This record gives sequence, C-alpha cells and structure tokens, in this order.
Amino acid sequence: MPPVRLVPPVMLNNGANNNFNRRDSLDRSQNSLSLADFGKPKGWPSYGNIGSIGSPTLGMGGSVAGGSLTPPPLGLFGMPNRLGADRGAAFPLGGGIFPPRTPTLGGPNLLFGQNGMMTGRTREPSGGMDKNRSRLLEDFRNSRYPNLQLRDLTNHIVEFSQDQHGSRFIQQKLERASHQDKQAVFEEILPQAYSLMTDVFGNYVIQKALECIPLDQQKIIIMELDGNILKCVKDQNGNHVIQKCIETVEPSCLQFIIDAFRGQVLSLSTHPYGCRVIQRILEHCKDEQTTSILEEIHVNTEQLLQDQYGNYVVQHVLDHGKAEDKSQIVIGIRGKVLHLSQHKFASNVVEKCIQNANRQERSVLIEEVCTANSDSPQSALHIMMKDQYANYVVQKMIEVAEPTQRKILMHKIRPHTSTLRKYTYGKHILARLEKYFLKNNTELGPIGPPLPM
Repeated sequence: MPPVRLVPPVMLNNGANNNFNRRDSLDRSQNSLSLADFGKPKGWPSYGNIGSIGSPTLGMGGSVAGGSLTPPPLGLFGMPNRLGADRGAAFPLGGGIFPPRTPTLGGPNLLFGQNGMMTGRTREPSGGMDKNRSRLLEDFRNSRYPNLQLRDLTNHIVEFSQDQHGSRFIQQKLERASHQDKQAVFEEILPQAYSLMTDVFGNYVIQKALECIPLDQQKIIIMELDGNILKCVKDQNGNHVIQKCIETVEPSCLQFIIDAFRGQVLSLSTHPYGCRVIQRILEHCKDEQTTSILEEIHVNTEQLLQDQYGNYVVQHVLDHGKAEDKSQIVIGIRGKVLHLSQHKFASNVVEKCIQNANRQERSVLIEEVCTANSDSPQSALHIMMKDQYANYVVQKMIEVAEPTQRKILMHKIRPHTSTLRKYTYGKHILARLEKYFLKNNTELGPIGPPLPM
C-alpha cells in the first residue's frame, strides 16, 4: 500500500490573529473588547413564561434589551476567537451585559470542564438527559411547568443556577421578585456562593443577585471571596463577579479586595482577566484606594505598556486618570517615541499619550520626531511613516498637533510622498494629509511630487 500522507489541520483564516493587525482595548468599556468577548454574538435568546427559548430582543448597539445577564445558548460556544480584532471594533457592554466565555477544556466533561462545579454533578448539552438532574429541573427543561415561580424552587435554587436554562429563569424572575422571594434565593445561594461565582452559569445568578439585594446582604456575599480573591480574579467566570462587586457595592466595603492586590498589580495587569479588574478599580474606587494601585502601575509602566494586556491598563489611566498620573506616563515615553511606536502594543499607548497629553507635553513628543534631520530617510519620522504600527502614531500627531506644528510635520512629510506611495502604511499617512488639505484648504496646496532639492 502507498504511504499515507498526514495532512495537518486546516488553520482558520482569521486575519485578526496575525501579527500585522493592531489590538484595541480589552477593557469592558463602550469602545473596547474584552478577551472573553471574542466571538460573542450580538444577542441571545431569552425566556418566555414557560421557560422556552424565544427570539432575542436587541437594544442599541446589539445589546440585549433589558440588560439580561444570561449566557448564550450552548450552540454558540466555540465561536472563532477574535484575538487582535480590527482597529475600531467595539462591543457595547453596558446595561449589565456579560459575554459568553470559552469553556474550559479538559477533564471528563469537555464542554464545561470541572471549574466551580459541585462534586458529583455532570452536565450534557441542551436537550440531553442527565440522570443527576432533579425531577423538577428535568420537567422545567421540558416545559412542563408553564407558570413556575421562584417560590416553587425551594431547595433547588443552586441546581437551577448551575443549569443554562435554570440560570436564565432565576435571573429573569429576580428582576421583579418580592422581598420574600429575594430573601429565599439569597439564603440558598449563600452557602454555595464561591462555587457559583466560578460556575459557567451560576456566576450570572450571583451577578444579578448583587444588583437586586440591599447593601447588608451584598457585604455578606462578597465576604465569601475573602481568601480566594486572586484565584477568583483569574477565573474565566469569577472575574466577572469581581467586576460586578466593584461596580455595584459601596467602595468602602471593598478595601479587603484592594488589600489583596498589594504587590500583585503587575501580575494582575498582565493577566487577560486581571487587567479588566484593575481597570474597574480605577473607575469605581475612591482616590485613597486607588493610590497604591497607581503607584505600582507607575513603577512598572515600561513593562506594562509593552505587554499584550498591560498596555490596556496604561491606556485606561491616560484616558480616565488624573492629570498628574497622565503626565507621569508621558514623561516615561519621552526619548523613546520611535522605539515604542514600532512595538505592536506600546504603539497604542504612544497614540494615547499624543492624544491625552497637555499642549506642552504633546509638543515635546512631536518635536522628538521632527528633528533637524527629519528629511533624511533614516530619520525617526521617515521610519515611523513606513512602519506597520508607528504610522498610526504619525497620523495621530497630524490630527492633534497645534496648527504651527502640524505645518512643520506636513513640510517634513511632503518631500517623501512618492516614496510613501510604495508602502501600504505610508499610504495611510498620505490619505490623512489629503483629507486635511481638502478640509482646511491649507496654503501648502495638494500633495504632489517631491520638491526639488
């Protein structure tokens, strides 16, 4: 018999995963993507009265109307990872929308793994039979209880919370539940709080509960994190609960979480989940609580801005921080603009520095690349204009520079127009300049061939 040719697996043609695309923020803000958001659909089914799957109702920007925390149907797991998404891609995460996460692979259950599950419990995809399910849950999944209420789930709240359909049902009912029903849910989930926080479906119930219960009960739930904070932050499900705690609970009650981060800010900021939690703290906690976090960020700025996750923490400070914190970061990149602009991740931070620096600081950064020899092909400006990452920094300089300095930039760039047309990234610079000429009718005139020497 002829030898068998072994054919390697076909690689997914996902351009977003190559090294030539830029990465945008992993933050959960309106203008950014989280690592766990990649491959997320625009919406997912919600429940009617009988717990059956219906059509999703989308709000603005593709978010689910009503702010449901429910995860997507099982069939949506395994969507392509969009790591390194195209520039400008955005996913709205306001209104309590939380993305599906890629299930942990490994262990006897390849779909959901063993993370955070109750001992001895197994699960099957939607529609399958599980002998470990209670009769109540099995009947509910088969739509045999059209008028089921929270009060009917006594002693079954945890089981329902860890089921895809049951989790949605509890979330929906909690939004309009009576105080008595909320209390019953609280009493049942409390003993299993940490287990539910790290459960693929249960974490959504905990998040919804945090939104619906009073402060005294919120305190009791979050204290279940004590001793497990760092572990929960780095968990693919638990990190969303930590973020919800920071967003919904009175900051004065979160000091034990801040204390757990002491000496860990670099490690957390360079973690795909930890970087998001650090950003939430910077957004929602008091100044006296964020001071220690910012001190560790400043000490490690150079390492963070070159990290695939840490750069988003630095960007967050530049976008939302105090003037003195922004200035400290800008000072850190002075003298390194060319080098950092050519770096895949650091180039994003340089752009933010150009954009958010004060007038004097911005002028110094632009002047660094507009030196006396910047007409030379070996100059920093010329190198940046042809670079796949640094060209975006030059574009940002043209966009935000003071009029006088912008004209200097244009005069420095104009002699190289014919050369720039040969480079993909150089064309971006020319397009930016042509757009500016048309908009402002500047006296420099349209871009033409190089000026005579």
